[in-house]
Amino acid sequence: MKNDSFETIIARSLALREKYHSLEVEHHGSEWTVEEDALAFLTDAALVGRNIMSQQNRWPKSNSEKELEHKLGESIWWLIVLAQRSEIDIKQAVRNFLDKTEGIMPG
Repeated sequence: MKNDSFETIIARSLALREKYHSLEVEHHGSEWTVEEDALAFLTDAALVGRNIMSQQNRWPKSNSEKELEHKLGESIWWLIVLAQRSEIDIKQAVRNFLDKTEGIMPG
C-alpha cells in the first residue's frame, strides 16, 4: 500500500462500506443498521485481543500474525465507518482526543 493520507484512507473505507451495503441488501433485503456495524466492530476488536494473546504466547492459536494484522486494519476501518454513520468527523475526534490527553499528561 502506498503512503495514503488519512483523508484517502477515510474515503476508501467509506467506499468499501458502500459495497458491503450492496451485498447486505442482496443477501438480507436491507443494509445493516449502525447497531449491527457496532456489534461487528466489537467482535473484531475481541479478535484483536485473542490474536494479541496468541502472539504473546498466552493463548494457544497458531499462525495468528496475519489475522492480527487484518483485524487491526479492519478495526480502524470499522471506527471510520461508525464515526461517519454517527455524523462524527473522525479526524476531528482524533485531534480532540490527542489535544485533551496530551494536555493532561505530565512532561
